[in-house]
Amino acid sequence: MSTRLERLRQALQEKELDAILITRPENQRYLSGFSGGEGALLITQQQALLMTDFRYYEQVAEEAPQFELLKVDRKMTAVLKDALRDFKIRALGFESDHVTHSSYQEWRKATRSTKWVPTTGIVETLRLIKDDAELGQIREAVAIADQACDAIRQFIRPGMTERQISWELETLVRTNGAEAVAFTFIVGSGPNGAKPHAVVSDRKIEPGEPIVIDMGARVNGYHSDMTRTLCVGKPDKKLQEIYDIVLRAQLAAEREVRPGVLGRDIDAIARNIIREAGYGKEFGHGLGHGVGLAIHEGPRFSAESETVLEPGMAITVEPGIYLPGWGGVRIEDIVVVTKEGVEVLTQARKDLPAQ
Repeated sequence: MSTRLERLRQALQEKELDAILITRPENQRYLSGFSGGEGALLITQQQALLMTDFRYYEQVAEEAPQFELLKVDRKMTAVLKDALRDFKIRALGFESDHVTHSSYQEWRKATRSTKWVPTTGIVETLRLIKDDAELGQIREAVAIADQACDAIRQFIRPGMTERQISWELETLVRTNGAEAVAFTFIVGSGPNGAKPHAVVSDRKIEPGEPIVIDMGARVNGYHSDMTRTLCVGKPDKKLQEIYDIVLRAQLAAEREVRPGVLGRDIDAIARNIIREAGYGKEFGHGLGHGVGLAIHEGPRFSAESETVLEPGMAITVEPGIYLPGWGGVRIEDIVVVTKEGVEVLTQARKDLPAQ
């Protein structure tokens, strides 16, 4: 944690800030180890304070021993006011993407001698590069999801509902060692698969139709995210053709991931293959996103991404084709940028027939 704090303090110095208030739960955990999510961190060049209430005092001692506990035994605003005065903080950065307008107004009014400076993405930038411990947690979360996804193939039968499949997947993920599911699973069968973020329903599975399954696990706060498209029985010619296009686009993009490449260039590789096949308008989202303490974080694979890939970045590669009234196909892996190129973490089967 000390290295993370050193990097953060360097950023504060560059921005001429005396301190920063960290309120986003993922950033609190990244910097301190505290997983409670209630409260805030106040970090100066000399102090590392964790402000929270009675419910979390013991948890702070266990998870964030490097931080000094500042007990919130009265209103948070009063505790914060005293801390800013005691440490003579004149310029305070705050996470403008996370603090509500009402909280900002209340805090600023109570601390008129402090200048509140909005910041964006300071800690998120530090989180772009995962260290070995972080990658280990992500690998474990990926392995749990891989195992569950491969197992579900033997479970799916015509007549089952999307909801039944989703529940079985969640059970497998939890019993295989995850602390939680990474997000609300997507099981989009038939026409529902045309919705990239389909909501699980009681629709029954029919033979030969595409079933888009998007799922993941969480281990010690770190997430995995994967998608496979399956069908029960023999796929028809159209489904097989679209599936092959998406798979070809994904594999081509993954092969080109390496340090120094722009995120937009990886996106373009997959997008051009799908466009040349005649389905460019049916691939309407970015190719991928970072995964870590948040299920969606930086960096991005998109047409606008100026991110230069660096070793340690963990990113999804998930092209898709979505046809309203028919269904969709999406295939998603997590890859890690290495010094030599790329490591594909997700290893679940990619064949279209479920069994």
